[in-house]
Order: sequence, then structure tokens, then C-alpha cells
Amino acid sequence: MAKTAPAKKTAPKKAKASPATPVSVPDKVSGPKKVHVHYLTRVEGHGNIVVDVEADGRVSTCRWEVPEAPRFFEAMLIGRDYKDVHHIVSRICGICAIGHQLSSLQATEDALNINVSEQTHILRRLALHAENLQSHLLHIAYLVLPDLMGVDSILPLAATHKDAVLKFIAARRVSNEFSRLICGRTTHPQRMTPGGFTMFPSTEQLKDLRTMLHEAMPNLDFAVDFFASIIDKFPKFERQTEYVGLVSPSEYAMYWGEIGSSKDERRPVRQYRNTTREYLIPTSTAKWTKNLDESYMVGALARFNLNAEHLMPKAAAAAKKLGLKKGCTNPYLITVAQLVECVHTVEESLMLVDDLLKRGIRDEAPAKASIAPGRGVGAVEVPRGILFHAYEYDEHGRIFQADCVIPTNQNHANIQKDMDALVPLISGLSEKEMELRLSMLVRAYDPCISCSTHFIDARGLNEEKRSMVRFNYK
Repeated sequence: MAKTAPAKKTAPKKAKASPATPVSVPDKVSGPKKVHVHYLTRVEGHGNIVVDVEADGRVSTCRWEVPEAPRFFEAMLIGRDYKDVHHIVSRICGICAIGHQLSSLQATEDALNINVSEQTHILRRLALHAENLQSHLLHIAYLVLPDLMGVDSILPLAATHKDAVLKFIAARRVSNEFSRLICGRTTHPQRMTPGGFTMFPSTEQLKDLRTMLHEAMPNLDFAVDFFASIIDKFPKFERQTEYVGLVSPSEYAMYWGEIGSSKDERRPVRQYRNTTREYLIPTSTAKWTKNLDESYMVGALARFNLNAEHLMPKAAAAAKKLGLKKGCTNPYLITVAQLVECVHTVEESLMLVDDLLKRGIRDEAPAKASIAPGRGVGAVEVPRGILFHAYEYDEHGRIFQADCVIPTNQNHANIQKDMDALVPLISGLSEKEMELRLSMLVRAYDPCISCSTHFIDARGLNEEKRSMVRFNYK
């Protein structure tokens, strides 16, 4: 693939905060307040919320912290053969294992000039849809819904809202089976490989999948109606930010596209560093990112704001019923955008399965690699946002440089900026209410914190010890 000259940057624009008002604000509670959440629950990994409000209402501390030990997974790839890399990176995350494999495979195939078949593209799109459906339903029903219903977990809802819980469980069971039929199992897929697949679903399995997806749609319709009935329970908070994700002129981009932005020009995925621009802060073992402003958002709401006009018909109708409009700036509604994407996923998956059945599934051998030094970049939209993998291979087909930019580390700065804007608005609430609003804000991003940890402070160590923790190959 020919390299494109770096795009010229426009002058940074400062985002102006929109008027923001949390819902149901009671009378102000006076006095100093501390909200110290050590290891926030119902998120993956370890993150802390630290907020101090003085007696005069001044916010003296407002901090989103990531204290989790870094995992150095890029370093694990150095020296690995190209045939092994995608299996290693799928272990980065038990939720986004498919997405990591797909981005990895794209990067390897780009570097080694591997051209895959149309059937492979269709199967990979289905695999990505299966994972997004799995993850979104988990987040919507198990992690967010309890806050909206005023309970600590989904378990009390099994008694008070049994029908709703059973419908969510049934829909998610379909997503698990969806992943298994395409990828060989529900997580850490086995069948995908550079150049194609090692095993294929049978015609009967594809027909079964089509039946399951049709049966899932009424449960998703129920979910849309249910969330439309409780939409006022989402806090009302607006903050303008930059939205970044894959874009395409012809589809709701998930598997292919260019890097799009609500404030910047489009650019090819090979220029991802011109957008992500990672940096380090003392209170986080995860890197942060920024582009034109001090932060940007990736994920379902960013994708919706960039691609809403390409939603499938039922998904567009779901967005309308839920009152979700392009240009939404309320981060709490990331969850609503996820639900809209669930409907889109099932609709498009049905179309792709029908296409495969019409073509007839073929037992294809993987396309061969051209082993030579090369650099490649892959980008797919996983549940939490755009994921980049970039590799450089030597003449033996072994990696000597690797870079993975995780969606959650792209969102960390935006979480902080949202907290900075939100805390003054809710500082008159009780500590308990403040903790709930802030916890809901972080949960809305559905962070996968463990995957985003890349940084360790090696200052003060001697050269021998410092060499033991080197991980940044950029």
C-alpha cells in the first residue's frame, strides 16, 4: 500500500461547553464533600474517582485515575512470527478478542501484501458484529440498567422486571452462539488466520444463525421500547467534544474506512498517529490521547454522530424512538447509541448471512503471504471505539516493532474533561448523589481499563532496571 503524505493540520479549536443541567437536582447540600471511589465497580479493570469540594463550593480536586499495573502486550509481540501474532493479541481482552484479532490481521495483511477473498471479508464482518452485539448487551443490561433502576446489580431486577431480564438474557445468548458459529467459540477465536479462515460454518449452521437473528429482533424491539420508557432516567448533561471513528461514504463503518472526525479532516488509517497523539500523565498507567482539542471521544456515540445516516432502517427507527439525534453531546447516552447499534448489527448481519447463503459457502485455503520487510496498520471499530494495530515485520516475517492504540485509552482524557465540566454542576448534591452521577458517567464509556494500561514510571531506576520495563517501541 502506498504511503500518503501527512495531512496538513488546521489550527486547534477550543470546545465550548454547552449548558449542562443534571436531572432532578434537589436542594443544595452545603459543606465540604469528598467523593473517593477506589476501584469503580461494574467496569472492567481498576479506575478511581477522586473529587474534593470545599465548603465554599470550590472544586479543589477532580481526577480520573488509572492505577492498574501495565501489561506491556506490545513487547510480547517482538520477535513473533506473523502466523502467531493474531492469537497472542486476542488475549489482550476477553471482551474484544475478536476485534483485536481482526485489527491484527488487517495490519499483518497490509504489511505482507496478503489479499483476502470476498467471502473472508463477509465472515470477518459477521465476526465483528457478533462481538459488538455480545459486548453491548452485556453493558446495557448488566452494567448500566441497574443504575437507571436504582439497584446495585441486575439480580434485584430478576424479581421486579423478570420479563425484561429474560429478554436481555435471550438476546445475549444469541450473540454468544453467533460468535461460536463464525469463530469457533465465544471468545478468543480459533478460525481466523492471515489470509482467511481455517474452518468455515456450514450451510446449515448459517441457516440456523439466520433463524436465531430473526428471533432476536423482537427482543431488541422490546429493549428499545423499554429504554424509551425510562429515557428520562439518564442524567441531562451536555459537553461538546470531538468525535473520532471510522467513516465510509457508503456504510456505517465498522470493519473498513478512513479515520473520521467531527472537527478534523479525514485521513487514511496509516496516519493514525496524526489523530491519536498519545501522551502520558502522572496519575494514569494508561496513555491519553488528544487531537484538535484536549480530548476526543470514540465508541458508539462517536460512531453514531459520524455515521448515523448509514444506519439500517430498523436501527434508524430505533434511534428516532429513543430520541437520539446526530450531534448528541450527552456522554450518558453512549448506552443508548449502543442499543441502536445492536439493532443495526442484527439487521446487517441478516443481510450478510443471506449474501453468503446465496453465494454458497466455499472451503477456501488462506491467501499466501509475501514474506519481506513491511509495515502495516489495521483499524476496526470494537465495542468501545476505534482500535489500531500497527506492525513492522523483518525479512523473516517476524515483528520487530508493534503499536496498539486501545479505544479506552483514547477515551480517558475525555472522561476527565467530562468530569471537570460535570462536578461544578453537581457540587450542591450530597456525596452519595455525586458519587452516583460520576460513577454513571464513567460506566457510560464502558471502559476496558486493563487493555489500556501501557505506561510505567521508570524514573529513578538505574539503566539495568530501566531496560527491564521498556515497552514503548514507537
